[in-house]
Amino acid sequence: MTSRSSDFASVGTGEVDAVSSGRARHTIAAFLTKRLIAGAATLLVASFVIFFAVNVLPGNVATAVLGKNSTPANTALLRRRLHLNRPFIVRYGDWLGDALQGNLGQSAVALAQAGVGEGVGSGTVQNAGVAQKIGTPFRNSVILAGITIILLIPLSLLLGCLAGVRAGRSADYAISYTALVLGAFPEFVLGTLLIFLFFTLLNLFPPIALVGPGQTPLSEPNVLVLPVLTLLGVSLSFSARQVRAGMAEVMRQDYVAMARLNGLHERRVLWRYALRNALAPSVQVFAQTIQYLIGGIIIVESVFAYPGIGTFLVDAVTARDVPEVEAVALILAAIYILINIAADLLVLLLVPKLRTGLAQT
Repeated sequence: MTSRSSDFASVGTGEVDAVSSGRARHTIAAFLTKRLIAGAATLLVASFVIFFAVNVLPGNVATAVLGKNSTPANTALLRRRLHLNRPFIVRYGDWLGDALQGNLGQSAVALAQAGVGEGVGSGTVQNAGVAQKIGTPFRNSVILAGITIILLIPLSLLLGCLAGVRAGRSADYAISYTALVLGAFPEFVLGTLLIFLFFTLLNLFPPIALVGPGQTPLSEPNVLVLPVLTLLGVSLSFSARQVRAGMAEVMRQDYVAMARLNGLHERRVLWRYALRNALAPSVQVFAQTIQYLIGGIIIVESVFAYPGIGTFLVDAVTARDVPEVEAVALILAAIYILINIAADLLVLLLVPKLRTGLAQT
């Protein structure tokens, strides 16, 4: 009789676990669906703000692109090619519809250089597509940001945990004050100091990131050192201090003290109890740091003349190439939104209480 009862109990437990697992998957799927819908709505609003902000800038875009020597006929022709003669809301609808299909428009500067002002017809000019031009700079920026993030996360966890565990000691003061000093420097100041140290004084790394045609920055890895160090120095200062604060808070909790009183090894206490609970807030910190990194990469690429999306954007703004500016801004907005969604999802996976709370709502 006892064995049958235990069999039934084990079956019941297995069924409960299966039901709980199914509910957890359903909760996560529902949460992800809602966040994706909200993200799409946010991106729609952002697209309108981007298009409106770029197109209300003073001055005639066609005249600015063609130059002062352009004739009225050439200017009118380029305006037609860029659809600037249409109403604002119609142009926004056309631009958004094309963007959803992967068509980011045609570069105004490329059209002008191809001779649109001299009477080229309404067909697509070769090498004028923004999506075609943006591919290589975007890839280069992904390489730069990717290397920085790969180094940033483990270093932030290592230094932050070390400072948090040894809060109030010399290691904590050394890490915290060093991070504070690094964070006080803007990107262009820190980049300039690194150029002075590693190029002017030591002559170790080039001050300008020169990448040959058809090559990637990985073909010349030495050009990545100074930009990566600059981004890492600024972003590490924020993330390491935040991880340190979370770890120090967790180490003061009762369950950590109880685990120590039960005789558990200090390493097990840190890995099983402290780090896991400090990791969930750190996910949001890393998400904010990566978002900040996306903004900082524009400045760093300009300092080192790195051929990435930041340099591409600066050149587009300088040349008043409206389609290129709109495309880059829309892509950056989409990346910001996706980072937020990924961070929220990861926190939900790490904290069971959040899943329980969502399932009950």
